[in-house]
Amino acid sequence: MMNIEEILVQIKDWVWSLPLLILLFGTGFYLTFILKGIQFRYLFFGIKEVLSKSSKRSQGDISHFEALMTSLAGAIGTGSIVGVATAIAIGGLGSLFWMWVTAIVGMATKYSESLLAVEYRELDKRGEMIGGPMEYIERGLGWKWMAVLFSIFGVIAAFGTGNLVQVNSIVESVNMIWDIHPVVVGIAIAVLTALVILGGVKSIGHVSGILVPVMAIFYVVGGLIVVGLQYEKIPAVLSLIFKSAFSGQAAFGGFAGATTMMAIQLGVTRSIFSNEAGLGISSIAAAAAKTDYPARQALITMVGALISTLIVCTITGFVIALSGVQGLADSTGKTLNGASLAVTAFSTNLKGGEYIVAIGLFLFAFSTVIAWAYYGEKCFEYLFGEKSVLPFRILFTLAVIPGAILKMETVWTLADIANGLMAIPNLIALVLLSRVIGKRTDEFIALIKSGKA
Repeated sequence: MMNIEEILVQIKDWVWSLPLLILLFGTGFYLTFILKGIQFRYLFFGIKEVLSKSSKRSQGDISHFEALMTSLAGAIGTGSIVGVATAIAIGGLGSLFWMWVTAIVGMATKYSESLLAVEYRELDKRGEMIGGPMEYIERGLGWKWMAVLFSIFGVIAAFGTGNLVQVNSIVESVNMIWDIHPVVVGIAIAVLTALVILGGVKSIGHVSGILVPVMAIFYVVGGLIVVGLQYEKIPAVLSLIFKSAFSGQAAFGGFAGATTMMAIQLGVTRSIFSNEAGLGISSIAAAAAKTDYPARQALITMVGALISTLIVCTITGFVIALSGVQGLADSTGKTLNGASLAVTAFSTNLKGGEYIVAIGLFLFAFSTVIAWAYYGEKCFEYLFGEKSVLPFRILFTLAVIPGAILKMETVWTLADIANGLMAIPNLIALVLLSRVIGKRTDEFIALIKSGKA
């Protein structure tokens, strides 16, 4: 008889089977086609707009920059370190290639989600913007039932992906280096979370605007130093990544080997975990931005997928690949995976490298917790009204503590299930509302070309 963990793994494999992968890639390629490669043509415009000031006619709660940083706070979490390490440990180095492909295609998806979130957002009774898939599904398609489904999955994912997974990974990394009791770490994170999220989206946006750039630069610079020390191995690693992406990776040491399908599945799921393209959830942050045109904020948000996956995740992947620790076992004989694999990879090539991972994980995970608190809050508000906001914030904060003691494998599996279920209604909505996406994009591009944007 199967135990609960085996049942959850089967559900996860069913959710993330070929139909969802086709829907994800198909939607991304379709949006890339109808938008004429928006992620290539206007990437630099989006980057330039990140630091631009909002016009006087703009509506919203937080700045362009704070909205992007909140979106990145939710995306650059443990998926960028632990998620990548898990993908390589199970799916092989080929999973990195599929992460890149998913991120590039996903930039058009992320753009489209953010455009619709701003297009269909509205003010709630507290004077705050509320927008995201639940709003564009209901107001754009008129499908209240599907909007409710998304919101339910969004709340579940907020507690799983945005809370339990993040806290669990913080505890694991802290425990490896400082040996602090998990409950103590959980209580400390809960207090810090309460201090930020009880102040609402403006508090979250302000903290994210400071925390995300600092943590990203810290981790990327640390990772580049490690990569630089092993630069002569880069061509061989690239060759192995591309080869493994299409032919799988043979077993060696404690590595059980990986098929092409395993590489694709792990690459896609971990890429989505790190940039959230297709989930729709990060568009809730875009909906809060002070902006005048939906497409302007969409171009800014699109940059997030480039930073979170193509830069941060790649750094983690290369450090692990160059270190040669894939397939090795720890002191207990268990094959290195997750945070332990990342910590070993960094510390193998750089003295004190384990602190880069530990500090990076803490900052990444904490920023994700506060961003997902906002996402979950808006989904909860959609379901139960404005009066439910404070109870949700309290419940979300308290959920941090059990997250500190749950088993990593179970938590990750639950998070993957919630993400997959959330993606389905969102991707359907993106395809059905593609005419709106195309129209608003054409209007804004015309403004750019005329110099009026």
